[in-house]
Amino acid sequence: MKKLNKRIGLLCLLIVAPFLVFAQSYKLPEFEKLKLKNGLTIYLMEQHDVPIISVSVILPAGAIYDNEKAGLASLTSTALKLGTKNFSKKIIDEELDFLGASLNAYASKEYAGLSSKFATKDIAKVFGILKEILLNPTFDSEEFEKEKSRLLVTLEQRKESPRAVIGTYFDKLLYGSHVYGNSVSGTNETVSKLTVNDLKSFYNLNYTPNESAISIVGDFSSKEMKKLITELFSGWKNNTTKKENKASNTIAKPTENNVLIVSKEDAKETTFYIGGSGISRNNPDFVAIQVVNTLFGGRFTSMLNDELRVNSGLTYGASSRFSTLKNGGSFYISTFTALETTTEAIDKALEVLNTLHKNGLSENSLTSAKNYVKGQFPPDYETTDQLSNLLTEMFWYNFDDSFINNFENNVNSLDIKKANDIIASYFPKENLQFVLVGKASEIKEIAEKYGKVTIVEIKE
Repeated sequence: MKKLNKRIGLLCLLIVAPFLVFAQSYKLPEFEKLKLKNGLTIYLMEQHDVPIISVSVILPAGAIYDNEKAGLASLTSTALKLGTKNFSKKIIDEELDFLGASLNAYASKEYAGLSSKFATKDIAKVFGILKEILLNPTFDSEEFEKEKSRLLVTLEQRKESPRAVIGTYFDKLLYGSHVYGNSVSGTNETVSKLTVNDLKSFYNLNYTPNESAISIVGDFSSKEMKKLITELFSGWKNNTTKKENKASNTIAKPTENNVLIVSKEDAKETTFYIGGSGISRNNPDFVAIQVVNTLFGGRFTSMLNDELRVNSGLTYGASSRFSTLKNGGSFYISTFTALETTTEAIDKALEVLNTLHKNGLSENSLTSAKNYVKGQFPPDYETTDQLSNLLTEMFWYNFDDSFINNFENNVNSLDIKKANDIIASYFPKENLQFVLVGKASEIKEIAEKYGKVTIVEIKE
C-alpha cells in the first residue's frame, strides 16, 4: 500500500509540476507597438504555432457616451455589420461564413469593440471586411429597423431573468448620476426611440482612430502586416469635435445604506447584490485584491459559497467580484435564494463579510489562494484571441506587460499583514448598497432592516 501511495504521489507530482513551472516562468510573448499618423495604435504579436490570426479592436464608444439615449452605443456597434459602402449585410455574412471566420461587434460601459478570428490564408479578405465595417458603415435603414426589433425582443426576454438585469440596477444605484451608471443595453422605452440618424451621429463623434487600438496576434509577418494595416487604416479620419470625458468626473461614494427592490411579482426567488465602491483597473493593489477575493468569494471553495451553499443550503452558489473600470469600479456579493429564505441568506452574506473583517486570513488560507491564483493565471493568456484582447485592454486601461511578467512575484510578495490591510481598505462593510430582484410585496418589510428602501418595476 505504501508503494502504491508513493507511486500515486509521484504521478501527481509529475502531472502538476509542469503547470507550476509554467505559472512561475510565464512571460508575455514579445510584441511590437506602433502608432499611425492619425493616432491609431497598433499591436503586433507573432505566434506561428497554428495558421490562425486573432484581431481585437477597441474604440472610445461605450455606453458612457449615450447621454439620455440608453442603448445607443450597443445598437451602433452591432449595426456596423448591417452593411457598408462596398458590402451589403448579406455579402458580409456569406463571405465570413464561407471563410469560417468569426467577426463580432459589441459595446460595453466604457468602450466598443470588434473581435475576429480567421485562417492566415484569408488575411486580405477578412481585413478588407474589417476596414469596411470600421470606416464605411452605411447604417442601412431597413436593416437597422430589423436589428432594433430583434433587440427589443431580447430586452423584453431579459426581464424574465433577474440575474441578467440585476447588474444594471446595481450600477445605477451605486453610481447615481455618474455616466458609469448608464445602462449598456438600454430599455424598451429608450431603444424604441432610437433612429438611424442617432447611430450616424454617434458613430461620427465616437469612432475615431486617435483614441482607438487594433491588436493582431497570430501567424503573420510583422513587416507585411505593418504595410497592410498602414494601407487600410491611414485614411481613417479623426473627428475635430472635442468630446468631454464625463467618465473622469468624480464618483460620489455612498454615505448610507440603500436598498433598491426591483419588483417582479411572479418571482419565486430573491436575487440580490450587496456591495459598494470598488477599484479602477490600474489600481496598484489589483493583484493582491484578486488573491484575497479568491478566498472570500472568487472560487467554489470560497468563504461565501461554503457558508451559503455548502453549510446552510440557502443557494446553489454565492460569489463576490470586483468589477473594474478605467476611473472607478464596484465590489459586490451576488447570489439568489428562495423567497422564504431571503432574510437568512442576506444575513448570512453579511455575517461572512463581517467575519472576513474581524478575523482576517490565516497563513494556510492565504497560501492556498496564492497557489490557486497562480495556477489559474497562465491559461488565461494561451490563445491568440486571449492575447489580442489582453493587448487592447493594456491600451485602454493604461497598464503594461509588467502586469503579466511580474504577476508571480506580486502574488508571492503578498503576506498576511498586507492581505489584512487589503481587506480593511477595499472590502466595504459600511454604507452598503443592496439590490433585490423579487416579489416586492413579500420582501419590502424584510428589506427595511438593511437601509432606506426604494421600489421600482422591472424594465431593464
